[in-house]
Order: sequence, then C-alpha cells, then structure tokens
Amino acid sequence: MIRIEDLDLERCRAGSAEQQLSDLAAIGLEWDQPVIVQSERTALYALALERLRSEDLLYECWCTRAEIREASSAPHGAPTSYPGSCRELSSAQLAQRRASGRRPALRVRAEGAEIEFFDRVHGEQKRTVDDFVVARQNGAFAYHLAVVVDDNDQSIDEVVRGDDLLDSTAAQCWLQEQLGLVRPSYVHLPLLRDDQALRMSKRDSSVTLDGQRQLAVSAVQVRSNLIASIGLCDAAEMINDEQLLSRFSSILVESAS
Repeated sequence: MIRIEDLDLERCRAGSAEQQLSDLAAIGLEWDQPVIVQSERTALYALALERLRSEDLLYECWCTRAEIREASSAPHGAPTSYPGSCRELSSAQLAQRRASGRRPALRVRAEGAEIEFFDRVHGEQKRTVDDFVVARQNGAFAYHLAVVVDDNDQSIDEVVRGDDLLDSTAAQCWLQEQLGLVRPSYVHLPLLRDDQALRMSKRDSSVTLDGQRQLAVSAVQVRSNLIASIGLCDAAEMINDEQLLSRFSSILVESAS
C-alpha cells in the first residue's frame, strides 16, 4: 500500500510523486493496491473536522508564526508552545478579526491534555498536547488530522517512521481519542546521518536514486546497500527477492520464539 501525502502545497513539486513511485519500482518494490493520494481524500478530513467542531474542540486562530515565537520567548512563556492568544476571544474581538479579511487557521482545544503511549524503541512516553493546527490559513488540512484519518481508514496497525516525528505522536493519539479511531503501535527509528552526523534528506541530491546514478551506483546496488544496512545481506551481495523474503521470514520466526 502506497500513500502520497501531498497536502502541503508549498512543499509539493509537480512530478515529485511520480518520480518517487518510479524510484520505488527501480529498487524492486511493488504494491498490490491503488496508490492513495491525500489531496483526493479531503472529504474524509472535512468529516473529521466537523466532528471536532460539533464537540466544541476547535477555535479560529489568526496568529502568525512570528507572533507565536515572540510570545513563547517572552518571560514566563512556554517554549515552542502555542500561547493561547486566540483561545478565549470575546465576541467583539472575534468580529474584529473576522472583519480584517485575514483567513484564520483552526486549532484544537486540547486543554493541555496528558497523553501516554508506548514506542518500541523509546519506551513509555508521556507528553502534554498543545493546541495544534488541524486546518491551515490557506484552507489545507494539516498533517496530524489527515494522517490519523488515513491510518484508521487503511487499517494501519503499526507506524514505523523517523524519530524526528516522535514529538508529534501525542497530538495524533489525542486526535485518535477524540475521533474514536484505533491507535496503532509506534516505532520511531534513528534518522540516517552522513559522516558529519548531519541528517540526510532528499534535499541532498547525492542520497536520491538519481544522484546515486550520477555517481555510477545502480538501482540494484542501492537496493543491496539498503538491505545490508539492516543486516540481511553483505554490501557486495546482489540478493534477489526470494532470498530476501526467506531471510526476513527467518528473523520473524526467531523474534517470535
């Protein structure tokens, strides 16, 4: 199952999804269901938003990121958290802001909820949930809302991702509780880093499949390098699908015994 998360219009580039699918196919990955595209599923996110609204869990927010940073850096301000500037506006204040012509974002009214969850790498976690955004000022649905709706709709029972998203998990668990969704299990893994311990990302052209081709590294070798990184083959070994599945199955049997 493949899901294209393309709701952030400012970061999504034309053709990038097609390139990523091509790269996955080049290293031998296949998917047996139609590709799911978030921008085609906005009706589902709108229903979730309306449920939160019906339970008085949303409020309009006109704060800019700069204003939030300024409030958080003030004396007694909570670092990186939303200061609550728009949480309890009077009717007159609401009318004034609505008349300004600026479109508001929608934030959840989390009330500083304490959320506990277990991560299979980091162990038991307990986090305070801030009033986070679920619909942006440009009308786009936020990642937190879309991903919990999609995970539930697609019966995802285990989420494996980078540990840069560990801090986001409590907000997603809170949403799952409010929307009556099933909570999957979580595994947050360390990020890949280069020789200078800097995070590797698709912005670094050398770590993309196209960048590797320019360095004369074939897609087959990239696949072997990836498999070797988790200990299922030697770096120089060109392992086929049947061998890979057999070795992976052996690990599953060992871990279950």
